[in-house]
Order: sequence, then structure tokens, then C-alpha cells
Amino acid sequence: MFGLLDWLKVGAGAALGALVASGPAYLYGAHAGRQQAAVAALEAVTQAYKDRTDENEAVEALNPGALCVELGGMPDDCAAELRRLAEDHGQTHDGGLPGGQ
Repeated sequence: MFGLLDWLKVGAGAALGALVASGPAYLYGAHAGRQQAAVAALEAVTQAYKDRTDENEAVEALNPGALCVELGGMPDDCAAELRRLAEDHGQTHDGGLPGGQ
């Protein structure tokens, strides 16, 4: 009934059918993967921007003495340096920072 050649034809047909059927599925999966990667990258950039904005607001809320301490200065050294800056450049409205910054 079925000879060796017939079985080879059936096997080749099955393999070809599986290949043809998997092609669109592969392309869809590749497209979905690229879309997912793009969305993840956009979410990461948005989160980084939000974190940076929060950090900027926290730094801008500090007075010059607190900023000096936050950057690693010792409180007494920061106070002395800010006094020296105030004497060198005249008293400013922003607590002693030169240039109105």
C-alpha cells in the first residue's frame, strides 16, 4: 500500500507544512518582541527622567550650607567657607553664593 517513497513524501510534506505554518508565527513573535523592547526602553527613560526631576527638586530646596554638607563637607568647614565667600563677594540675597546662583 505505502512504499518507502510514499512515506518519504508524507514526511517531506509534513516538514514543509510545519515550516510554512511556523513562518508567520515567527515573524509575529519577532515583531512583538521588538515592540516590547521599545516599550520597556521608553518606560526606563521616563522613569530616569522622573527620578532626575525629583533629585533636582531636592537639591534646589537645600540652602547653601545644607548643600555643602550634603556634598560631603563638614558643617564647620562649610559655614567658614560660606562666610569667606560672603566677605570676598559681598553679601548676597541667596545666603552667600557668588554670582547670584
